[in-house]
Amino acid sequence: MGDKQRPGTPPTYTAEQVCQIIALACETPPDPLTHWTREDLVREATVRGIVEQISPSTIGRIRNVADLKPHRSQYWLNHEVEDEATFREEVRDICKLYHQSQELHEQGVHIVSVDEKTGIQAKERAHPTHQMEPRKPEAVEYEYERHGTQALIANFEVATGQVLNPTVGDTLTYEDFVKHIVTTVETDPQGSFLFICDQLNTHKAETLAQAIAQMCGIEDDLGIKGKSGILHNMDSRAAFLQDENHRIRFIYTPKHCSWLNQVEIWFGILSRRLLKRGNFKSTGELKQRILGFIDFFNNTLAKPFRWTYIGKPLMI
Repeated sequence: MGDKQRPGTPPTYTAEQVCQIIALACETPPDPLTHWTREDLVREATVRGIVEQISPSTIGRIRNVADLKPHRSQYWLNHEVEDEATFREEVRDICKLYHQSQELHEQGVHIVSVDEKTGIQAKERAHPTHQMEPRKPEAVEYEYERHGTQALIANFEVATGQVLNPTVGDTLTYEDFVKHIVTTVETDPQGSFLFICDQLNTHKAETLAQAIAQMCGIEDDLGIKGKSGILHNMDSRAAFLQDENHRIRFIYTPKHCSWLNQVEIWFGILSRRLLKRGNFKSTGELKQRILGFIDFFNNTLAKPFRWTYIGKPLMI
């Protein structure tokens, strides 16, 4: 048995008008606008004759009910894959290594996710930050002075969740990356290392191939860059660096797959916990704070990520 009809103010706008406003908010706005504001929707709804008049606050309530957020956007996977079968195989192989990392670690094989975070700014707030108080959030000055940047090369060991042998410096050159890889391998001279990284030119450099050959005891002639042999071009060097017979080798993520590299997850932790709200008076202080955070992370927070993806196509 339904409720009896009750007195009350009838709705100002019909269900049809509300649906038309929601549909309008989902349209692409005319040039030069990139997205709708509440005021834009008020103007357009009245011009089209959907309503005679409406307030921005009412538009806001209608958007909230429909869970529309025009002020936000997000990226989505939209790239061409040259060979779908090869792409899926490469993704599955990396995921398989992640799931086998504990077992391989017990056998002396380090699965290391490595990448660079460049342009980390040493920003000093123009005025002191006021600490949080009851009913008052932390007050942060928006103006700041820049003191330069630092570059971080980080290794995330998949099996342990530890950040190994970080490198923080003023530059990020081919030589910097090679030195980083060499010192990382020196942390366990007898162990095997599988470095998972993207396809940046730095990760396929001539000097990197030469360093890997030396550490693996390979005395074969590597050829000449741009002319012959292993060093001939980037493809030949990449093939050498990926050789499964080597104690130290590289595994490259497919293009547009930075999400597949676990160190990217850790970079997000670093940004949220230190860089976003940090205050740094110099690049030297920034470097020490980054290294200090890594020590703190390794001692208190480090643990393997729970990687559930196994390489099946993602549903959008």
